[in-house]
Amino acid sequence: MPLKSRYNANFTGDVTYGNKVVTSILELAVKEINGVAGLQGKGVRSDMIGDTLNVDVYINVFNGVSCTDVAFRVQENIKRSVESMTEFKVGVINVNILGLTFRENGEKEPYRL
Repeated sequence: MPLKSRYNANFTGDVTYGNKVVTSILELAVKEINGVAGLQGKGVRSDMIGDTLNVDVYINVFNGVSCTDVAFRVQENIKRSVESMTEFKVGVINVNILGLTFRENGEKEPYRL
C-alpha cells in the first residue's frame, strides 16, 4: 500500500510514495554511515502512523568502532534523509546491532559519511 503525504501543493492532488521508495531512502541512509558493515536479517522495517514514520534497522558493524556512535549517526542520517526527501516526519528510530564484522588482513573499510 503506497504511503500518502498530506502535502498538497495548490490543492490539486496528493503526493504518494511507494513503499520501495521509502525503503530505498532508509537503506541508503544506513549504508552511508562509516562503521556500518551492512544490513542484517530483516534489514529495514518501517511503520506509518499518520504522517510519522517509525523505523527499525538491523545492522552489522565493523570491529573496532563504537556501537553507540554508529547507532547515533544512523539515527541522525535516517531522520535527515527522510525529512529532506519526503513530507514525512520521523518518529522512533530503533537501531538493532545484530553482529560484528571483522576486516580481512588489514582490509580498510570503504569511505562513507
